[in-house]
Amino acid sequence: MEGLVDEVMRATLTEATPYDACVTEFARVAGSVLPARFFTRIAPELNEGSRTAAGTPVKVQLLGSDPGRLAESALTLAHLAPAGIDLNFGCPAPTVNRHRGGAVLLDEPELLNRILLAVRAAVPPSMPVTAKMRLGMRDTSRAIEAACALADGGAGELVVHARTKEDGYRPPAHWPWIARIAEAVAVPVIANGEVWTVDDYQRCRSESGRTDVMLGRGAVADPFLVERIRAAQAGVAVRSHDDDWPRLYPLIQRFWSRVLDKVEPRHAPGRLKQWLNLLRRHYVQAEQLYNLVRPLRDPVAVSDALRQAAALS
Repeated sequence: MEGLVDEVMRATLTEATPYDACVTEFARVAGSVLPARFFTRIAPELNEGSRTAAGTPVKVQLLGSDPGRLAESALTLAHLAPAGIDLNFGCPAPTVNRHRGGAVLLDEPELLNRILLAVRAAVPPSMPVTAKMRLGMRDTSRAIEAACALADGGAGELVVHARTKEDGYRPPAHWPWIARIAEAVAVPVIANGEVWTVDDYQRCRSESGRTDVMLGRGAVADPFLVERIRAAQAGVAVRSHDDDWPRLYPLIQRFWSRVLDKVEPRHAPGRLKQWLNLLRRHYVQAEQLYNLVRPLRDPVAVSDALRQAAALS
């Protein structure tokens, strides 16, 4: 979710519908220990009790391969009282993997264990430490071993994205593998990967055997997906996407305003187009709005287009 779910998107999504918790983009720990100011920059929620404006707890995610530097960075972060510290062993990005971060470490279960042991020992016992993983690099042959290494090292919870690094984000997600991992470890396991709809969520729970599911791009593509899931669980009629557009459009406008406050003007249109590109998976109106703003580069022109679209909606 790097480059997609920053504090602006977190504020928008948690305003749309209640979540149990959310996680930041990863903070890469490479050649040096990260200072406190770095964490408050990527997670300004740390200055607000580690919660979004809507009240959703925010965990901060670390990525790296050096146990010592990760542990020291985690200690610095712990002083800022995040809702939890998460360790990323799931990122499939080639650039990240070339620098020994993310999913590439799943081929080294002994290193995973040392990282968790170091981080867990560095922070207060009351601070939640969790980890996210994929099923492996090229295949699933070491998935159980990697999960056990993380759990035995002190991860209090595992989020398992049900694809390998080589799978990237190509469907399908292999949810039954999550059930196998859950049987092998003594900590809670959360299912993740390829959940875009209520039907996906229900199949994911059935095939993984997990009660808890983490949403990723699916939540960005449909900000009311959690609401739809809860309605289906309660046996209540699920609203259509067309019915939800009048609620979504003001969120898009507030998102745009927050983006303008955060980034340089030349970068702002790209952020809006990125979100609209995902929204058009479900919303016909988002497709129309995306086509309207796609050729625009001037933020003033984009703002004018949004006002025009508001008048037509």
